[in-house]
Amino acid sequence: MHLTVADVLAEPAVQAGEPDVLVGGGALDAAVRWVHVSDSVGVARLLDGGELLLTTGAGWPYDDGELRTFASSLHRAGTAGIVFELSAARPAVPQPVIDVCATVGLALVALTREVKFVAVTESVHHALIAAQTQALHERQHLHELFTALSLQGAPADVVVSETARALGAPVILENLAREVIAAEGLGMPIAEVLDRRGGAEQVPVQARGVRWGALLALPGPAHPAGRVTVLEQGATALAFGCIADGGDAEWSLLAQRAVIDDLLGARFARADDIDARLRAGGFALAGRQCHGIVARGTASISELAYRARQAGFAVVASRVDDDDVALLSLSASAVLSDEVLLRIAGPDRAVFVGPVADDVIGLLASLRAARDLADSDRAEAGARVRRVDDRPLERLVATLRDDRRLHEHSERMLAPLIRHDQERRGDLLDVLAALVAHPGNRSAAAAASHLSRSVFYQRLTLIGDLLGADLDDGETIAALHLALLARRRTAASA
Repeated sequence: MHLTVADVLAEPAVQAGEPDVLVGGGALDAAVRWVHVSDSVGVARLLDGGELLLTTGAGWPYDDGELRTFASSLHRAGTAGIVFELSAARPAVPQPVIDVCATVGLALVALTREVKFVAVTESVHHALIAAQTQALHERQHLHELFTALSLQGAPADVVVSETARALGAPVILENLAREVIAAEGLGMPIAEVLDRRGGAEQVPVQARGVRWGALLALPGPAHPAGRVTVLEQGATALAFGCIADGGDAEWSLLAQRAVIDDLLGARFARADDIDARLRAGGFALAGRQCHGIVARGTASISELAYRARQAGFAVVASRVDDDDVALLSLSASAVLSDEVLLRIAGPDRAVFVGPVADDVIGLLASLRAARDLADSDRAEAGARVRRVDDRPLERLVATLRDDRRLHEHSERMLAPLIRHDQERRGDLLDVLAALVAHPGNRSAAAAASHLSRSVFYQRLTLIGDLLGADLDDGETIAALHLALLARRRTAASA
C-alpha cells in the first residue's frame, strides 16, 4: 500500500501550514516514495522519481521561460508533487509553474503558513516506514495463506475465492482459451463480473515454462502488499495445483461440476448469472437446441465430454450421485438421434433425455426431467435411450413444476401410503412405482420390485384398501402415476 500526495497533505505537520491545493484532482493520487527538501534550480538531476519536493523557491529563477523549463524538468524526473511554502520573498507560486503543473498533471500545493520542514519529513518518513512494515506483514500473511492452500491441495475455486477475499474485489480464473474456470464476485452478479473483465488486472498462471491460464481481478481497494502481489500469490498456488495434478484437466471438470451443481440446486439469484457462466465456457443457449441428459452407470465423465465434443456438441458434464449428468448444446437444425446419444454415453449405458430448451430455466427443467425419468426407470442395465418427450406425464409434470395444485394432488393421493411407509418402514410407494411403470405386466412389476408375485399382489391389495381405489382402473393408475412423478420432482428439488 503506497503513500499518496493526498495522504501526505492529511498529515498534521502539513495541515499546520494550511495547504492550498493549486493543482490537484488525480495528481493527488501519485505515490510518494520519499520527501526531498531543496530550493536549488538543479534539483531535478538529484531525483530518482516518486519524491515529494518541499521548497520555498528561494533559488528558483524569476524568468518565465526558465521557470517553465524548471517545472518541466521536475515532471520529467518523476516528481510526485511540489509543496511550496509561501514567504515574503515568494508570496505566491509563480504562474508559469502553476501552468506547467496543470498541463502535465503534477500535484502542486502552496503552504500559506510557515512550517518546520523537518517535522514534515519526519512525519512522512514515519508513515512510509509504517506502510512498508505493514506491507511486509501482509506479504507474510499472504505467503502463509496460499502456502497452506497449496499444501492442502485446495481446488481452484477455493483459491479463487480466497484471492478475491484478500483483495476485496471480484476475481476470475480463465484457461488459455479464455473460458472461465471459476469466479468469485463477492456479491456482484457473476454476469456483471464477466462483462467487466476486459479492464481487469491479470497475472499468468504458469510454472516451469508452462502456462495454463490467467488470474484476473476487477478494480477494487488498494492492498497493503500491492494488488499484483496478491494476484501473483494466488496464481502461484494455482500453478502448484496444476503441477500436482499433471495439468489443468481438473480445472475444466471443476468448472462444469460447479455449473451443474448450482443449476440443479437452483443456487442462483438470476438466470443471467448461469447463462453468463455457460457462455464463458463456450456453451450457448440462445438460438440452439439444448438438452439435459443422464447416462446411467459408471464410466469416465471426461470421455463422455470428449465424445460429445467430437460429435460437434458443446457440453457441460459432471458426475452426480451414481450417474453422469450432462448439458448438450447443438445447432437448432441438428438431429439428436439415439445412435449419437449411445455413442456419446459409451458402451452398455442407458441414456435419459430431457426436453429441448433454449434458456436457463428451460435447461434446468430439462435436466430435472431427465433425472426424474432416470430415477423412475427400473429396467435392467443395458444400452437404450429414453426421452421425456416420449413420456407425456413426465413432460406434463415438468411443465407444471411450479404449480401448487400439482403438489397438492400428489400429497392428497399418496398420503395414506406415505404414512404407512413411515410408520412401518414399508415399501408401498416403491411397489406402486413399479406398478405404474409396468401397467400392463404385473409379473414385470413384481420383478422390478424384487418381490415374489404372491407378496407383490398382497401389497397391491393393501395399497388399494388404503387408498380406497381400484388399481385396475386406468384413470386411477394415471392419477397415481402423476402423483408419484410430482412427489419425485419435489424430492429432487428439495
